[in-house]
Amino acid sequence: MRILIVDRDGVINEESAAFIKTPDEWRPLPGSIEALAAASQMGFHVFVVSNQSGLARGLIEVGQLQRIHSRLIAEVQRAGGRIDAILYCPHGPDDGCRCRKPRPGLLESIALRTGAPLSEAIFVGDRLSDLEAARAVGARAVLVETGHGLETLARLPARERLNVYPDLAAVVRRLK
Repeated sequence: MRILIVDRDGVINEESAAFIKTPDEWRPLPGSIEALAAASQMGFHVFVVSNQSGLARGLIEVGQLQRIHSRLIAEVQRAGGRIDAILYCPHGPDDGCRCRKPRPGLLESIALRTGAPLSEAIFVGDRLSDLEAARAVGARAVLVETGHGLETLARLPARERLNVYPDLAAVVRRLK
């Protein structure tokens, strides 16, 4: 089973320091919707994972988050693709949960849903927490330069081997 796991904010859509709280604030990055659709068409099972501490902070309600995710799913469907599931951590940074990246809980949920080991999965993210979560389950970590990607790249040791791409579309083009 081919599995592509993608972080949401900064990889699929624009990042916001004020949190994305409504479907109107959610703006896909150029080429990201088409990239998700293309990956799906290539036979990948596409999963989106996201830390959503805005829930714990009271900045967004679950219903609004679901509407944002419904919009994402609909846009990928209009482009001819499919998202298998969107998983998110609703906890704050200090809550000590198992699902907040860099902890592997969200990714372990994907393994449970699919019955597939994640050792061959690809996880595309823009933050160190994404890379660490991928490594925790043995998935292949890929960094994009969008969102916080360039900041993350600057903080990594120079000798660390890592696949880095300009954006999600460039990652998916390499999957063919």
